[in-house]
Amino acid sequence: MPRSAAELGGGPRLADYIGLGVLTSRFPIDTVRDILAITGRASQRERDLPAHVMVYYAIALALYPEVSTREVMRCLAEGARWLGDSSGSLEPAGKSGISQARTRLGAEPLEALYRTTVAPVATPETPGAWYRQWRVMSLDGTTLDVADTQENARAFGRPKSSRGVNRTGAFPQLRLVGLVETGTHVICGAELGSYDTSEVVLAREIVSRLSRQMLCLADRGFLGFDLWKQATHSGAALVWRASRSLKLPVLERLPDGSYRSELRWNPHCQSENRRPIPVRVIQYTLPGVPDAEAEYRLVTNLLEPDHAPALELAELYHERWEIETAFDEFKTHLKGGQRVLRSKTPELVRQEAWGLLLAHFAIRGLMHEAALGALPRARDPDTMSFTHAVRVVRRTLPHFAAISP
Repeated sequence: MPRSAAELGGGPRLADYIGLGVLTSRFPIDTVRDILAITGRASQRERDLPAHVMVYYAIALALYPEVSTREVMRCLAEGARWLGDSSGSLEPAGKSGISQARTRLGAEPLEALYRTTVAPVATPETPGAWYRQWRVMSLDGTTLDVADTQENARAFGRPKSSRGVNRTGAFPQLRLVGLVETGTHVICGAELGSYDTSEVVLAREIVSRLSRQMLCLADRGFLGFDLWKQATHSGAALVWRASRSLKLPVLERLPDGSYRSELRWNPHCQSENRRPIPVRVIQYTLPGVPDAEAEYRLVTNLLEPDHAPALELAELYHERWEIETAFDEFKTHLKGGQRVLRSKTPELVRQEAWGLLLAHFAIRGLMHEAALGALPRARDPDTMSFTHAVRVVRRTLPHFAAISP
């Protein structure tokens, strides 16, 4: 019998982990059934496409965006026993039947599954996931093109087109704000909204999920009195970039070159408490960068330089760009850069978006396990190929699905 890659000293391959079950290991069938019961979407009678099957189907749609809906169902049909079908077989329904089953399911169970199961995965042994005692997180937003239907256009709206004052983009767009575990690219907090919903509004729900063990990085669009105050109440450490127009008075110069300042209330703030919020500001210029982007001002609630020196935070902040890579994985390598979400109604658009997020988590969790199992020591998950992982999962899913977990 051929020896495994681990026995040969080369470390485990991604394919070695597929047998654990990309979907079942992250989203156990018992958890899926419990969520269906809680959300009131469990099947009331036996159907050709029961609700628990459709939950896995919604996730599998994200793994196979280039094939038809019936072909995706065929992949799951080969694993009918794993899906809980006692007959051992499950005939793929027609396109209309699949659409009706997806509509019966709706988006709520997928969102609930995401809220229940998706969380940071880095351990103390994960390279690149920590700064001192803090788990490094990043906050940012992106958009997804959705199918051009009247319902979707009404629900989500369209971006303005650069081709004319009264012209709009070709497709309606869904806005997504995500909280990413920077070292593993796991999108462990997400909120969905229409294109006209601002990122700051969506971020209000996300920052409440920060914790004292986290350090959150964010770009200048998020820094404001209200959101900063809400984020600090979580106990998390914050390092956010400030816009050039934001006034941050110098109250005290500090030995590491940073200075004490404060965020001040203004008439646009919703908070009734107008007391200024103490902050520390780190200002620096990047060499070899155009003037408009060379100057950086970072605002942090880590007020003592000994706990987080200015130079270290300036270096750490540029890890924020890892969230752009995570969104690129999600939008380009998983969904397909030129593809719009295939769903024709707003409810199914949201279902499909949550399915994408769940699929991304399953793959990133798999990659993290492989990175920790690498020999002679754990690898940084950032150094592993997301594209390769997607190919392995797509190639292997129909085979492992036929085996009961």
